[in-house]
Amino acid sequence: MRKNVKLTAGIAATAALALGLTACGTSSDPSSAKDAAGAADKPLVVAASPTPHADILNFVKDNLAEKAGLKLEVKEFTDYVLPNTATESGQVDANFFQHKPYLDDFNKKNGTHIVPVVNVHLEPLGLYSKKVKSVKDIKAGQTVAVPNDTTNEGRALHLLADNGLITLKSGVGTDAKLSDITDKKGLEFKELEAATVPRALNDVDAAVINGNYAIEAELSPAKDALALEKAEGNPYANFLAVKAGNEKDARVQKLAGLLNSPEVKKYIEDTYKGSVVPAFGAAG
Repeated sequence: MRKNVKLTAGIAATAALALGLTACGTSSDPSSAKDAAGAADKPLVVAASPTPHADILNFVKDNLAEKAGLKLEVKEFTDYVLPNTATESGQVDANFFQHKPYLDDFNKKNGTHIVPVVNVHLEPLGLYSKKVKSVKDIKAGQTVAVPNDTTNEGRALHLLADNGLITLKSGVGTDAKLSDITDKKGLEFKELEAATVPRALNDVDAAVINGNYAIEAELSPAKDALALEKAEGNPYANFLAVKAGNEKDARVQKLAGLLNSPEVKKYIEDTYKGSVVPAFGAAG
Protein backbone atom coordinates (compact mmCIF):
# COMPACT_ATOMS: atom_id res chain seq x y z
CA MET A 1 0.00 0.00 0.00
CA ARG A 2 1.39 3.37 -1.04
CA LYS A 3 0.08 6.80 -0.18
CA ASN A 4 0.73 10.20 -1.81
CA VAL A 5 1.82 12.88 0.62
CA LYS A 6 3.29 16.34 0.31
CA LEU A 7 6.91 16.99 1.18
CA THR A 8 6.91 19.13 4.29
CA ALA A 9 9.38 21.62 5.64
CA GLY A 10 10.39 18.96 8.17
CA ILE A 11 11.74 16.66 5.52
CA ALA A 12 13.50 19.48 3.75
CA ALA A 13 15.18 20.44 6.99
CA THR A 14 16.22 16.85 7.65
CA ALA A 15 17.73 16.50 4.21
CA ALA A 16 19.44 19.87 4.51
CA LEU A 17 20.98 18.85 7.82
CA ALA A 18 22.31 15.62 6.31
CA LEU A 19 23.78 17.48 3.36
CA GLY A 20 25.28 20.08 5.66
CA LEU A 21 27.11 17.36 7.54
CA THR A 22 28.58 15.93 4.34
CA ALA A 23 29.65 19.34 3.10
CA CYS A 24 32.05 19.64 6.01
CA GLY A 25 33.94 16.60 4.73
CA THR A 26 34.08 17.42 1.02
CA SER A 27 34.25 21.16 0.43
CA SER A 28 38.01 21.39 1.01
CA ASP A 29 38.76 18.50 -1.35
CA PRO A 30 38.21 19.48 -5.03
CA SER A 31 38.53 15.93 -6.33
CA SER A 32 36.03 14.62 -3.78
CA ALA A 33 33.64 17.42 -4.64
CA LYS A 34 33.95 16.57 -8.34
CA ASP A 35 33.28 12.88 -7.69
CA ALA A 36 30.30 13.70 -5.48
CA ALA A 37 28.86 16.01 -8.15
CA GLY A 38 29.13 13.27 -10.78
CA ALA A 39 27.58 10.64 -8.51
CA ALA A 40 24.69 12.93 -7.63
CA ASP A 41 23.33 12.57 -11.19
CA LYS A 42 23.22 8.76 -10.98
CA PRO A 43 20.43 6.74 -9.37
CA LEU A 44 21.22 5.43 -5.89
CA VAL A 45 20.68 1.67 -6.16
CA VAL A 46 19.63 0.07 -2.87
CA ALA A 47 19.28 -3.66 -2.18
CA ALA A 48 16.44 -4.48 0.20
CA SER A 49 14.32 -7.28 1.60
CA PRO A 50 10.80 -7.07 0.11
CA THR A 51 8.84 -6.33 3.29
CA PRO A 52 9.01 -3.90 4.98
CA HIS A 53 12.35 -2.58 3.67
CA ALA A 54 11.55 -2.31 -0.04
CA ASP A 55 8.06 -1.05 0.80
CA ILE A 56 9.53 1.79 2.87
CA LEU A 57 12.07 2.62 0.15
CA ASN A 58 9.37 2.62 -2.53
CA PHE A 59 7.30 4.97 -0.39
CA VAL A 60 10.30 7.32 -0.30
CA LYS A 61 10.86 6.87 -4.05
CA ASP A 62 7.22 7.58 -4.96
CA ASN A 63 6.53 10.41 -2.53
CA LEU A 64 9.70 12.12 -1.31
CA ALA A 65 12.78 11.43 -3.42
CA GLU A 66 12.07 13.54 -6.51
CA LYS A 67 11.42 16.73 -4.58
CA ALA A 68 14.58 16.08 -2.53
CA GLY A 69 16.60 15.73 -5.76
CA LEU A 70 17.29 12.02 -5.31
CA LYS A 71 17.03 9.35 -8.01
CA LEU A 72 16.33 6.09 -6.19
CA GLU A 73 16.30 2.54 -7.54
CA VAL A 74 15.20 -0.36 -5.32
CA LYS A 75 16.35 -3.94 -5.95
CA GLU A 76 14.65 -6.67 -3.94
CA PHE A 77 16.51 -9.66 -2.49
CA THR A 78 14.93 -12.51 -0.55
CA ASP A 79 18.01 -13.70 1.36
CA TYR A 80 20.41 -12.30 3.96
CA VAL A 81 23.68 -12.77 2.03
CA LEU A 82 23.45 -11.25 -1.46
CA PRO A 83 22.55 -7.69 -0.34
CA ASN A 84 25.87 -7.40 1.52
CA THR A 85 28.01 -9.11 -1.13
CA ALA A 86 26.41 -6.94 -3.84
CA THR A 87 27.14 -3.82 -1.77
CA GLU A 88 30.73 -4.90 -1.19
CA SER A 89 31.31 -5.55 -4.91
CA GLY A 90 29.66 -2.30 -6.02
CA GLN A 91 26.75 -3.98 -7.82
CA VAL A 92 24.51 -1.85 -5.62
CA ASP A 93 25.28 1.36 -3.74
CA ALA A 94 23.65 0.53 -0.41
CA ASN A 95 21.40 -1.96 1.33
CA PHE A 96 18.57 -1.92 3.81
CA PHE A 97 17.66 -5.24 5.44
CA GLN A 98 19.77 -5.97 8.54
CA HIS A 99 20.65 -5.12 12.14
CA LYS A 100 24.03 -4.50 13.76
CA PRO A 101 24.67 -7.91 15.40
CA TYR A 102 24.02 -9.62 12.06
CA LEU A 103 26.25 -7.18 10.14
CA ASP A 104 29.12 -7.52 12.63
CA ASP A 105 28.99 -11.30 12.32
CA PHE A 106 28.73 -11.14 8.51
CA ASN A 107 31.70 -8.78 8.13
CA LYS A 108 33.80 -10.97 10.41
CA LYS A 109 33.01 -14.19 8.58
CA ASN A 110 33.17 -12.84 5.03
CA GLY A 111 35.88 -10.18 5.18
CA THR A 112 33.44 -7.53 3.97
CA HIS A 113 33.50 -3.84 4.90
CA ILE A 114 29.85 -2.86 5.22
CA VAL A 115 28.99 -0.09 7.69
CA PRO A 116 25.68 1.27 9.02
CA VAL A 117 24.53 4.79 8.13
CA VAL A 118 21.23 5.44 9.90
CA ASN A 119 18.71 3.39 11.90
CA VAL A 120 15.18 3.22 10.47
CA HIS A 121 12.95 0.65 12.14
CA LEU A 122 12.66 -2.41 14.36
CA GLU A 123 10.90 -5.63 13.41
CA PRO A 124 10.12 -7.39 16.67
CA LEU A 125 10.98 -11.11 16.54
CA GLY A 126 8.02 -13.26 17.46
CA LEU A 127 7.04 -16.78 18.52
CA TYR A 128 4.17 -18.19 16.46
CA SER A 129 2.14 -21.39 16.38
CA LYS A 130 -0.78 -22.92 14.51
CA LYS A 131 -1.14 -25.65 17.11
CA VAL A 132 -1.20 -23.89 20.48
CA LYS A 133 -2.87 -20.72 21.70
CA SER A 134 -0.34 -19.44 24.24
CA VAL A 135 3.23 -19.86 25.48
CA LYS A 136 2.05 -21.89 28.48
CA ASP A 137 0.58 -24.50 26.10
CA ILE A 138 4.04 -25.37 24.70
CA LYS A 139 5.06 -28.59 26.46
CA ALA A 140 7.95 -31.06 26.68
CA GLY A 141 8.27 -33.21 23.57
CA GLN A 142 7.15 -30.47 21.19
CA THR A 143 9.32 -28.97 18.45
CA VAL A 144 10.24 -25.31 17.99
CA ALA A 145 11.82 -23.99 14.79
CA VAL A 146 14.44 -21.23 15.05
CA PRO A 147 16.52 -19.29 12.47
CA ASN A 148 19.91 -20.92 11.90
CA ASP A 149 22.10 -17.84 11.32
CA THR A 150 24.25 -16.88 14.30
CA THR A 151 22.66 -13.62 15.41
CA ASN A 152 19.02 -14.44 14.71
CA GLU A 153 19.31 -17.83 16.41
CA GLY A 154 20.78 -16.12 19.47
CA ARG A 155 18.01 -13.56 19.36
CA ALA A 156 15.41 -16.33 19.11
CA LEU A 157 16.87 -18.26 22.04
CA HIS A 158 16.80 -15.14 24.22
CA LEU A 159 13.13 -14.65 23.33
CA LEU A 160 12.39 -18.23 24.37
CA ALA A 161 14.39 -17.82 27.59
CA ASP A 162 12.65 -14.54 28.42
CA ASN A 163 9.34 -16.37 28.18
CA GLY A 164 10.38 -19.29 30.37
CA LEU A 165 10.57 -21.95 27.66
CA ILE A 166 14.31 -22.64 28.05
CA THR A 167 17.16 -21.65 30.35
CA LEU A 168 20.40 -20.23 28.92
CA LYS A 169 23.87 -20.08 30.44
CA SER A 170 24.34 -17.03 32.63
CA GLY A 171 25.76 -14.07 30.74
CA VAL A 172 25.45 -15.54 27.24
CA GLY A 173 25.23 -12.78 24.61
CA THR A 174 23.50 -12.18 21.30
CA ASP A 175 25.42 -15.05 19.69
CA ALA A 176 23.76 -17.69 21.89
CA LYS A 177 23.43 -21.11 20.27
CA LEU A 178 21.69 -24.37 21.09
CA SER A 179 24.71 -25.59 23.06
CA ASP A 180 24.23 -22.63 25.42
CA ILE A 181 20.87 -24.00 26.60
CA THR A 182 21.25 -25.44 30.10
CA ASP A 183 17.64 -26.62 30.31
CA LYS A 184 15.62 -27.41 27.17
CA LYS A 185 12.62 -28.33 29.35
CA GLY A 186 11.99 -31.26 27.03
CA LEU A 187 11.70 -29.20 23.84
CA GLU A 188 13.19 -30.22 20.51
CA PHE A 189 14.64 -27.62 18.13
CA LYS A 190 14.72 -27.42 14.35
CA GLU A 191 17.25 -24.99 12.85
CA LEU A 192 16.19 -23.48 9.51
CA GLU A 193 17.26 -20.66 7.21
CA ALA A 194 15.34 -17.59 8.41
CA ALA A 195 13.34 -17.10 5.21
CA THR A 196 12.03 -20.68 5.31
CA VAL A 197 10.84 -20.72 8.93
CA PRO A 198 7.30 -19.46 8.16
CA ARG A 199 6.81 -22.29 5.66
CA ALA A 200 7.63 -24.81 8.40
CA LEU A 201 4.96 -23.51 10.75
CA ASN A 202 2.56 -26.33 9.86
CA ASP A 203 5.24 -28.95 10.53
CA VAL A 204 6.37 -27.82 14.00
CA ASP A 205 4.59 -26.91 17.19
CA ALA A 206 5.93 -23.37 17.28
CA ALA A 207 8.45 -21.22 15.44
CA VAL A 208 10.44 -18.07 16.06
CA ILE A 209 10.07 -15.89 12.96
CA ASN A 210 11.77 -12.65 11.91
CA GLY A 211 9.34 -9.73 11.64
CA ASN A 212 9.74 -9.14 7.91
CA TYR A 213 9.22 -12.82 7.06
CA ALA A 214 6.21 -12.96 9.38
CA ILE A 215 4.60 -10.07 7.52
CA GLU A 216 5.34 -11.69 4.14
CA ALA A 217 3.62 -14.84 5.43
CA GLU A 218 0.56 -12.72 6.29
CA LEU A 219 1.14 -13.01 10.02
CA SER A 220 0.62 -9.95 12.17
CA PRO A 221 3.36 -9.82 14.82
CA ALA A 222 1.30 -7.43 16.94
CA LYS A 223 -1.72 -9.76 16.90
CA ASP A 224 -0.59 -13.29 16.07
CA ALA A 225 2.62 -13.73 18.05
CA LEU A 226 2.46 -15.78 21.25
CA ALA A 227 5.45 -13.76 22.45
CA LEU A 228 7.10 -10.68 20.96
CA GLU A 229 10.38 -8.85 21.56
CA LYS A 230 10.19 -5.57 23.43
CA ALA A 231 11.19 -2.48 21.43
CA GLU A 232 12.71 -0.55 24.31
CA GLY A 233 16.49 -0.95 24.50
CA ASN A 234 16.46 -3.41 21.60
CA PRO A 235 19.80 -3.64 19.72
CA TYR A 236 18.23 -4.99 16.55
CA ALA A 237 17.17 -1.82 14.73
CA ASN A 238 17.38 -2.21 10.95
CA PHE A 239 19.47 0.39 9.11
CA LEU A 240 20.64 1.75 5.79
CA ALA A 241 24.18 0.45 5.13
CA VAL A 242 26.97 1.07 2.61
CA LYS A 243 30.50 -0.09 1.90
CA ALA A 244 32.99 1.73 4.12
CA GLY A 245 34.09 4.96 2.45
CA ASN A 246 30.72 5.67 0.85
CA GLU A 247 29.00 7.07 3.94
CA LYS A 248 29.41 10.67 2.73
CA ASP A 249 28.01 10.11 -0.75
CA ALA A 250 25.50 12.97 -1.08
CA ARG A 251 22.85 10.57 -2.37
CA VAL A 252 23.29 8.31 0.64
CA GLN A 253 22.99 11.26 3.00
CA LYS A 254 19.83 12.44 1.24
CA LEU A 255 18.27 9.01 1.58
CA ALA A 256 19.33 8.82 5.24
CA GLY A 257 17.52 12.08 5.90
CA LEU A 258 14.39 10.94 4.09
CA LEU A 259 14.31 7.59 5.91
CA ASN A 260 14.29 9.44 9.25
CA SER A 261 11.61 11.91 8.20
CA PRO A 262 8.19 12.53 9.79
CA GLU A 263 6.58 11.23 6.59
CA VAL A 264 8.32 7.85 6.87
CA LYS A 265 7.52 7.63 10.58
CA LYS A 266 3.83 8.12 9.80
CA TYR A 267 3.98 5.64 6.92
CA ILE A 268 5.51 2.94 9.17
CA GLU A 269 3.01 3.52 11.97
CA ASP A 270 -0.04 3.66 9.67
CA THR A 271 0.99 0.73 7.49
CA TYR A 272 2.31 -1.80 10.00
CA LYS A 273 0.34 -0.90 13.12
CA GLY A 274 2.95 -2.07 15.62
CA SER A 275 4.32 -4.99 13.61
CA VAL A 276 7.15 -2.69 12.52
CA VAL A 277 8.07 0.33 14.65
CA PRO A 278 10.17 3.42 13.87
CA ALA A 279 13.63 3.38 15.43
CA PHE A 280 15.25 6.51 14.02
CA GLY A 281 18.72 7.81 14.82
CA ALA A 282 22.42 7.33 14.30
CA ALA A 283 23.53 3.75 13.71
CA GLY A 284 26.78 2.66 15.31
